[in-house]
Amino acid sequence: MAQVNYHEPVLVREVVELLAYAPAGVVVDATLGGGGHTAAILERRGGMRLLGIDRDPDARAAAAARLRGVADRVRIAEATFDDLDGVITTHQDFIGDAPIVGVLMDLGVSSHQFDEGVRGFSFRVDAPLDMRMDSTRGVTAAQYLASVEVHDLARLLREHGESRFAGAIARAVVAARPATTFELVAAVERAVPPAARRRGHVATRVFQALRVEVNDEPGQLARGLVAALDALAVGGTLIVISYHSGEDRAVKAFFDDARTGGCTCPPGLPCVCGAVARVTIASRGARLATPEEVARNPRARSARLRSALKVAP
Repeated sequence: MAQVNYHEPVLVREVVELLAYAPAGVVVDATLGGGGHTAAILERRGGMRLLGIDRDPDARAAAAARLRGVADRVRIAEATFDDLDGVITTHQDFIGDAPIVGVLMDLGVSSHQFDEGVRGFSFRVDAPLDMRMDSTRGVTAAQYLASVEVHDLARLLREHGESRFAGAIARAVVAARPATTFELVAAVERAVPPAARRRGHVATRVFQALRVEVNDEPGQLARGLVAALDALAVGGTLIVISYHSGEDRAVKAFFDDARTGGCTCPPGLPCVCGAVARVTIASRGARLATPEEVARNPRARSARLRSALKVAP
């Protein structure tokens, strides 16, 4: 069901500041969610139009309700951000001759998806083990676990920081082949001794790893970053907000490659390989939420914002 208060978006002030002086044109909110970032951008920039993309039907419904008052300046598309080229082509009637002057990608799962227990994202509610961002297509987490091999699951868990007990957890989960969130939690708890459990819930990284795998988040991010930079007009801004170290490393690596043009020359020497920079980066580090924002919105604690400005070749 659509909810106007879908969730509180993070780093809104920083996003709005980065787009405050963008040229006139269209901004793409490639992870629309409940429309919080979009609403703030349109409020600050009266002449801006915005194309919002989300694969989650609940998110699109919530955003449409929230943005009803500026509906003439917004177009909402059902898609994933790695299909940005196709979305732009499909909605050319809305974009017209206007340049794409900003692309925002706010990665990860919204608090609404966690709170809605039936989606299977949360270990706090017993529900079918789904975890799909778009619940109308693709393989569920339960279906993935029904066929995955122990070594493949252990590798996935190690990639998400579950190094010490990855093998034990993988064996327990494959033996159980869980179909619900609580069955998965029970399998993880059998594999990890109470004395060895770190702060936080024992299954946190397991749930994260499965969500990332089921939704092909690394592949979508890699393709989406390329599509976003290609779509931007010169002078446009690409903004990415990530929530775990793997995502942030991928974004940083992409921005560094775009900043250098993929230069392979030794550091400290003039470039002779013909590399051409595609972006400039004002700050090499990620921007973080203020303590005040974290106190108001704990989801912002892990958020990392990176941005780049597209330049002429």
